[in-house]
Amino acid sequence: MPLTWLQIRVDLLGGRGIECDPPPGRVFLAEPGHTFADLAKAIEGAFGRWDTGHLHCFELADGRVLGPDPHDDEWLSEARVRLGDAVSPGEAFTYTFDLGDDWQHACTVLQELVDPLEVFDGRPPKLPVVADGWGWIPDQYGRRSFEDDDE
Repeated sequence: MPLTWLQIRVDLLGGRGIECDPPPGRVFLAEPGHTFADLAKAIEGAFGRWDTGHLHCFELADGRVLGPDPHDDEWLSEARVRLGDAVSPGEAFTYTFDLGDDWQHACTVLQELVDPLEVFDGRPPKLPVVADGWGWIPDQYGRRSFEDDDE
């Protein structure tokens, strides 16, 4: 039986007062054994978030919240929860990067699973990877040029 990975579509809705219309997006391929911490790193890289020291979290459809270092008794550790244990094809959840600027991402696990041995020619990557993408991604601080540094 072939191994099957999830396809997770992530759309950037906006943040820092910026509405992304239309929202840029990425489709990630992720092993069910990858953690939400793995997915957070992949999302941050794919959406150009270079200053990654900001607090972030996932909120699942059932209301559970996962974060990097649970600062709240109600949060679960994203490093301990595997994707395949928490989400299934057809389910949606959210990812928020930088809880001050609130970069909101709508995430959907697509119905179609993929065989990583086929997709990656027998050498699957160790972390989730982008398989498809579209759209313009705003700078995490709202800058439009190298000289535009309001921080």
